[in-house]
Amino acid sequence: MGPGLTLLLAFAGGVAVANLYYAQPLLGPISVDLGISPAAAGLAMTVVQVGYGLGMMLVVPLGDRFENRRLIVTALLVVALALIGAGLAQNAAMFLAAALVLGISASVAQVIVPFAAHLAPPEARGGVVGKVLSGLLLGMMLARPISSLVADVLGWRAIFLMSAGLVALVAAAIARQVPKRHPGAGFRYRTLLRSMRDLLRAHPVLRRRAGVQFFLFGAFTLFWTVIPLLLASPAYGMSQTGIAIFALIGVTGAAAAPWVGWAADRGWGRIGALAALAASAVAFLLCVPGGAGGPVALGALVVAGILLDCGVASSLVLSQRTVLALGSDSRSRLNGLFFTIFYSGGAVGSAVGAWAFVIGGWELACGIGLAMTIAAAGIHAADRRAASRGH
Repeated sequence: MGPGLTLLLAFAGGVAVANLYYAQPLLGPISVDLGISPAAAGLAMTVVQVGYGLGMMLVVPLGDRFENRRLIVTALLVVALALIGAGLAQNAAMFLAAALVLGISASVAQVIVPFAAHLAPPEARGGVVGKVLSGLLLGMMLARPISSLVADVLGWRAIFLMSAGLVALVAAAIARQVPKRHPGAGFRYRTLLRSMRDLLRAHPVLRRRAGVQFFLFGAFTLFWTVIPLLLASPAYGMSQTGIAIFALIGVTGAAAAPWVGWAADRGWGRIGALAALAASAVAFLLCVPGGAGGPVALGALVVAGILLDCGVASSLVLSQRTVLALGSDSRSRLNGLFFTIFYSGGAVGSAVGAWAFVIGGWELACGIGLAMTIAAAGIHAADRRAASRGH
C-alpha cells in the first residue's frame, strides 16, 4: 500500500467526517434564513449525530458483506446528495431530513479505516491506521473554522454546496485509484447485524479497549464543549474568531496519530498507551488554574489542550489497532461496535460538561474530566492484567 493511496483514504475519511460539524458554528445564520429559532436549528447537530450513530450500527457492518470500494463510493455519493439537500433547504424539515441522511452516510468514514487496515501489510498496519485516523481528526477539528470562514464570505449555504462538490471528486478518485476488496463474510444483512452482539460478547479486549475510549473521548468532548464557554466569559472575553483560533490547537492530535501508529508497529505500544493516559490526566490538572483568566492561565489552557488532544488521539490509534487485529473477516463490524461506544462517551461528555459548567463552573468541569481520565486508566490497568493472564 503506497503513500499516495494512504493519503487518499485519509483525505476521504476527513472529508466525510468534516460534514458532521460544518453546521455547528452556523446555527445563528441558519435559523435566521430558515425562519426558525436557534434552538430548533440546534436540532441539526443532534440529528446528524443520531444519524452517524445509526450509520455505525447499520452501514459500517456492510464492509464485511459487500465489495468495499463500491460501498465507499456509493456512500460518498449519498453524502454529496445530502449536502446539496442541506444547501438548498428552504425550511427546517428539509434541512433536518438532509442532516439525518448526511449523518448516516458519513459513517462511511468508519468503513474506510478497516479497509485501509486490510490493504496494509501487518508490519505497517499501525502506521497506516494512524495516518488514516489523522485525516479523520483533521476533518473534525478544521470543519468548524473553515465553515465559519466560508460563511462569512459566501453565506452559510456555500459550505454545504462546496463540500458536495469536493465529496463527489473524492468519490471519483476512489473509484479510479483504490483497488477492490471482496470480503469473506457471506451473511444475510439480518444475520450480519445479529453477529455484532456475538462479537461484543466474544471479545473482552474489544469491550475493555472501547471502555477506555468511552471515558477518554468523553473527557475530550467535555473539554471542547466547555472551553468556548470559558473563553467567551468575562475571564477572557474572546470573540468567536479568537475561540476558533484556539480550537486549531486540536490539529496537534492529528499530527501525533501517525507517529503513534508507527511506534506501535515497532513494539512501543504499551509505553505509548501509558504516556497517552498520563498526558490526558496532566491536561486536566493544568486546566484548573485556567479559569482565573490572564496570559499565564491562557498559556496553561493551550498546553492542556495540546496534551489532551495528543493523549486522546494516541490512545485511540493504539486501541483501534488492537481491535482491528481481532479478526480480519469482521473488521468493519468490530470497528462499528468500537466507535459506537466511543461516540457514546462523547455524547455523555458534552452533556455532562455543559451541565457541570452551569452548576459548578470551570473547576467542576475540570474535576469531572480528570475523573473520566482516571476511569479510563483503571480500565486500561484491568486490560493489562487480563492480557498478562492470556484473556
